[in-house]
Amino acid sequence: MKKLIMLCGLIIGFATAVSAQTASSEKAKELQKQLKLTDKQTDKISAIYNESSQKFEKIKKDEHGDNAKMMVAIKPLRAETIKKIKAELTPVQKAKYDKLLTNKVKPGGLAWGEGWSSPASE
Repeated sequence: MKKLIMLCGLIIGFATAVSAQTASSEKAKELQKQLKLTDKQTDKISAIYNESSQKFEKIKKDEHGDNAKMMVAIKPLRAETIKKIKAELTPVQKAKYDKLLTNKVKPGGLAWGEGWSSPASE
């Protein structure tokens, strides 16, 4: 019985990790379209998103789903993620990225800099 529970836990953990990597890759691919990123830039940004996603999951776990505490904890993570992404961009791409960070996708929608999803997933 214990082995079965451990196996289920491993499968769920693996599935979560794969899902996070897929989401990170999708976000990077969407950003690639928006900013005309090279494949190398896209790979680096996907890794940045993946790292941020892992840190976000840790914050969720540490704060036990307390939204108020999570919002405080993710603010520096969001800033760090944006800074790392900008470091991979050309000056022209940075200007476009800054616009993406502030423009609303649709009324009531999230901008790229808000939340953890890209416009394509909304």
